[in-house]
Amino acid sequence: MKRATLDFETHNSALERVIERPWFRHLVITLIIVNAVILGVLTYRETLPAGLVVSLDAVDQTITYVFAVEILLKLIVYRLQFFRRGWNWFDFIVIGVSLIPGSQAFGVLRALRVLRILRLLHIVPMMRRITEALMKALPGMGAIFAVLALITYVAAVMATNMYGNTDNEEVTELFGDLPRSAYSLFQVMTMDGWRFEVVQKVIDDGNPYAWMFFLIFIFIASFAILNLFIALIVDSLAAEQQAIIEEGLDEIEGELEGELMTGRRTFGNTGNAIGDRRLESLG
Repeated sequence: MKRATLDFETHNSALERVIERPWFRHLVITLIIVNAVILGVLTYRETLPAGLVVSLDAVDQTITYVFAVEILLKLIVYRLQFFRRGWNWFDFIVIGVSLIPGSQAFGVLRALRVLRILRLLHIVPMMRRITEALMKALPGMGAIFAVLALITYVAAVMATNMYGNTDNEEVTELFGDLPRSAYSLFQVMTMDGWRFEVVQKVIDDGNPYAWMFFLIFIFIASFAILNLFIALIVDSLAAEQQAIIEEGLDEIEGELEGELMTGRRTFGNTGNAIGDRRLESLG
């Protein structure tokens, strides 16, 4: 029984070394990129030669099986610890969905196989750092969204009261009630046709100074809030980079301490040997 357990652990160690090798990760990255290209080409399925479509489907299915084997190997090596990481859950679900037969009942789920491309976000180290930084910035983003929603609500109430009471149907369509005002201000905030489709119509309705209200709103909602988003993301990336640097320094410090201890032991053993020789010579 012990021999079987040792053999299993030995095989696990060998599999783990294979999985953790850089060439294995590069192979997975290459397959993901190839698979992404194939899925993009297959969107032109109706115009492609039938033989090419069959070949691409076969390659896509083969890559799916390779990914399934990868997940299986990780399950064998890490067992239940595999599910302790959120990214592993993502891989498991996405690959599982990809293995569902392509029937009409599961057509929508099969369409989700393109999500396999997102595995690059945690396999490529730089992408993983950026993704983790963005995830850590989500609470701050929520606070900024709340501020933006509050500003938009206040501006929508003001716009409805100032410009909604009019006989102009176009302006009424824009600011006739609170939901319409909020939607119009969102269009202004994105600066998508804001001048001629929104602001100019309000000005032509007898509000020559309406541009001041909208410019102030654009400055606050677009420029100021956007800069807050950028600052938050940059700060999160800087914190993530600092954590990586500190982790690297800790590893280097640990290695130096280990080498120092080894050197002390070697020096101590050498000193003891010299002392013993001197005692022998004196004796």
